[in-house]
Amino acid sequence: MTNHRGPCWAPLSATGTKKLHAATHNPRPTRRNDTTGSCLSPPTRPQQQATEARPPQTRFDTRRAVGPAPAHTYPTSGRRSSRGHEYTRPSRRILSPGRPSSWFLKSETCTLVEAFVFGIADSVRDRAVSSIKPAERTGVVDKVVDVLAQAEAILERCPPEDTGSRFGNPVFRTYLDEVDKALPSWHAQLGLTDQPQVDEISTYLAHSFGNKRRIDYGSGHELNFFLWLLCLNRLSLLPPSTFPALALTVLPAYLRVMRKIQSSYYLEPAGSHGVWGLDDYQFLPFLFGAAQLLHHPYITPKSIHNALVLEEEGKEYLYLDQIAFVNSVKNVDGLRWHSPMLDDVSAAKNWAKIEGGMRKMFRKEILEKLPVMQHFLFGSLVKPVEGMSTEDEAGVEPEEQEVEGGEVKVFDDEAGKRHVHANAGWGDCCGIRVPAAVGAEGEERKMGVGKALRRVPFD
Repeated sequence: MTNHRGPCWAPLSATGTKKLHAATHNPRPTRRNDTTGSCLSPPTRPQQQATEARPPQTRFDTRRAVGPAPAHTYPTSGRRSSRGHEYTRPSRRILSPGRPSSWFLKSETCTLVEAFVFGIADSVRDRAVSSIKPAERTGVVDKVVDVLAQAEAILERCPPEDTGSRFGNPVFRTYLDEVDKALPSWHAQLGLTDQPQVDEISTYLAHSFGNKRRIDYGSGHELNFFLWLLCLNRLSLLPPSTFPALALTVLPAYLRVMRKIQSSYYLEPAGSHGVWGLDDYQFLPFLFGAAQLLHHPYITPKSIHNALVLEEEGKEYLYLDQIAFVNSVKNVDGLRWHSPMLDDVSAAKNWAKIEGGMRKMFRKEILEKLPVMQHFLFGSLVKPVEGMSTEDEAGVEPEEQEVEGGEVKVFDDEAGKRHVHANAGWGDCCGIRVPAAVGAEGEERKMGVGKALRRVPFD
């Protein structure tokens, strides 16, 4: 079949197929140049030559648009213990714009992080969640999932206070205190008992549930979770053979925990772009989810607007599952209203375009963004670039005590809620604060009106 482009991709009837077959075996000159890509121009080259130049494609076959896998050479590492290796507690090293940030982007560590994340994305191309084989779900993968289940169980011991506020619930700090207490035992279940080793690796997991002082969560915390998995990979606990399970077994378990935390404690989005962002909290489900759907025979980018597709296929595909969750926590109906960027992405011609865009976005919006990377933690397994200043040398507080990049201050308000104050220029402190969608939806649900307001007033 000749590769037609753009809106000309359409299923052919039996009659149309016969005509196309005859046309390709009996080429004849036309008034149009075939290089224009017009759907009305039959091929002017012999069938054999055309086949070599352009492999046959069906309507949803985007293999021609998919480039080769990222050319990252993923470095492997043997299992390490405290003996012969000096572990350090991770700390921030990108403390100012300019050289530290540019150094990181050209470093082996940046290449390592990209290779790890993109390697996981490559491993789940055209795979559903249920396709994970027992050999890919090793004992360590099961233990990681069990650790996340225990983190979820702590929620029952730390019920949120009914403050009547749509903003972050202060009991979240109590939850993180309980998580800190459980970290040594969780890592012991993974076979890690050397204290310096556990101190370094557990720091990434501790910072993957949100910020204790600001009571917020964002893509930087999500990245910390995958840095934790990267550390386990560097210890040979999670070899590349487990990469499909990391995306399709471990990530769904992590998302399940985080969604409960977000809806229980109303975590505020960290560095959110509002409706003009991809999502308030997550990014990687969209990257891995697009890879899953790369050559799907009938789920197209526009399928995210079909509620039936989301309901039936959401459990198998991360992209659809995340869209369904976003829809469930917004108090207006329709992606075009509450998530216009996701709505725009759905206009892409195929999933290859979306996956390629997500890879670029991971670098541009996460690895190259100072508001995210100023909280990136470097240790002995995720090494800093030589010459980067330490927190002590820069005279800044540790991550646990630091406020938003030193640009704003944090105070306790009259209700005891610690929050960020910006210099807005008026006497009303922070002006009008915008709550997270999960907080707004949660409080409306308590009042029994959460499902009543589903349309914007002017729609």
